[in-house]
Amino acid sequence: MSPENSRYRWFVVVVFFFFILLHQTDKLMIGSLQVQISEDFQINNTQWGLVNSGALIVATILYPVWGYLYDRYARAKLLGIASFIWGATTWLNAIVRTFGGFLATRASTGIDDSSYPGVYTLIADYFGPNLRGKIYGILQLAQPLGYLLGTILALMVAPAIGGWRNVFFITGGLGIVIAVLIFFFVKDMPRGKAEPEFENMPEMQTFKFSWAEVKEIFKKKTMWFIFLQGFAGVFPWTVITYFFFGYLETERGYDADGILFTMAPVILILAGSYFLGGFLGDLAFKRTNKGRIIVSSIGVLMGAIFMYFALNTPIEAQNQFFIFMCLTAIFMALSSPNVIATVYDVTVPEIRSTAQATSYFIENAGAAFAPIITGVIADAIDLKTAILLICTIAWGLCFFLYLGAIFTIDKDANDLRNQMAERAKGM
Repeated sequence: MSPENSRYRWFVVVVFFFFILLHQTDKLMIGSLQVQISEDFQINNTQWGLVNSGALIVATILYPVWGYLYDRYARAKLLGIASFIWGATTWLNAIVRTFGGFLATRASTGIDDSSYPGVYTLIADYFGPNLRGKIYGILQLAQPLGYLLGTILALMVAPAIGGWRNVFFITGGLGIVIAVLIFFFVKDMPRGKAEPEFENMPEMQTFKFSWAEVKEIFKKKTMWFIFLQGFAGVFPWTVITYFFFGYLETERGYDADGILFTMAPVILILAGSYFLGGFLGDLAFKRTNKGRIIVSSIGVLMGAIFMYFALNTPIEAQNQFFIFMCLTAIFMALSSPNVIATVYDVTVPEIRSTAQATSYFIENAGAAFAPIITGVIADAIDLKTAILLICTIAWGLCFFLYLGAIFTIDKDANDLRNQMAERAKGM
């Protein structure tokens, strides 16, 4: 089936959806296993933070490498290799028996965590600008669904099959299966194929990676606002991922069933927030270049407000806490698909993986230390204070940075469209 075929491109979306779903299940499941693993290795919150920071640091270092490789070589083949690495490193993490070995192998799982720019840039060459937000929303709703699936595996399946190590063997094996599927059945597309200026052209010029175009990334003011908000914005996600289940268990007194029945609806609402964000972003983008930024700014502001109310809810008011967490979930993911789409709204096709990888590098450069910072604050005060401080301050900063991007996006987006039009004339 031809890559240009409409049915085939949706097949690619389905494959990448399951790649993200199962990879996020494997990656995020560890948050739900905090108490089990901490008891197994006899470690405290600070050491637990170090375990999770290790993988984030490795991923951060490798983002520029993956971005460069994706812009130079076949993205589908590289994604197949990344999926194989996911499976192999997860198996290693399950095998080791000492805390030092667990720390090292957990860090190695970060190698494939920085592989996502290949997914989103390849999708950008299957779908045009007016559809990308929704497609990214569909793909990203796999992240919280993976979180939910990981929670179920951790809290219900792991105890039934002999512990957390056996669950890691399962998710690692699924990584190998997905690797085969991507490597042999997903096809690359010419970079820039889905740009509107090249629509219906019988032949597509090959746009090759250029260091000169990479330098142009840093000349776009919108990208600087994207970089900075990303640095701040990943802090809350990192803290929630690795500490929130421990907070519910140790400070709010929830048992495994209580955690699952409270957080499962919240995570499902969060999943819907990704698609809602992409849908609203595309809708607003059709009216104005500022549309995606406006949707993103509303999301982070309202997310911070409702998280504040949730964490300050009395422990005995479980229904009130649940309502505020659901409201937080509605808003907190609105910005995610729009940030990715905005990067592609202002950068040329042949360096988009590098642009996105640079954004992720800057994000993770800060977020890699979020678990350690959270662990230190939690040990000194409590988890509630650590989560509250990091979430509200970080999302507040993101709101003001999005306001800055509103004033720069028009020029940068129009510059790209003019550049694409010039290229189309020369073909």
